[in-house]
Amino acid sequence: MAYYNTIKLVSGDDLPELDITLRDSNLAEVGKTLDITDPSTWNPIDITNVSAVRLKFREVGSTTLKATIGCTRVAPYTEGHVIMNWGLTDLDSISGDYEGEIELEYSNGKFMSVPDLLKFDVRAGF
Repeated sequence: MAYYNTIKLVSGDDLPELDITLRDSNLAEVGKTLDITDPSTWNPIDITNVSAVRLKFREVGSTTLKATIGCTRVAPYTEGHVIMNWGLTDLDSISGDYEGEIELEYSNGKFMSVPDLLKFDVRAGF
């Protein structure tokens, strides 16, 4: 399992929206050499036949979800581009290390979880 680059956030905020390119760490992007430590070399995941994209968000080491957040697909879908907006309370009263798993729901009713996780560093607000 690999992590995308760490996303830094502040507890209590409702922004920023996240602009995410879903990538496969097992396959190099065309014209690049695969580097497991560099997400920019990973191939984008085609989300053309995906009906829903969700981020499952939890504290590192926990099995309890803090939130499940819907994402919006952005065309062209072959580039794996989604936008995620935090809910009004998703980041309230938390700090520490969190992780997110992206789940894809396909038009045929099947599901796939992206094996690579998003990593979040949430610091306490003032």
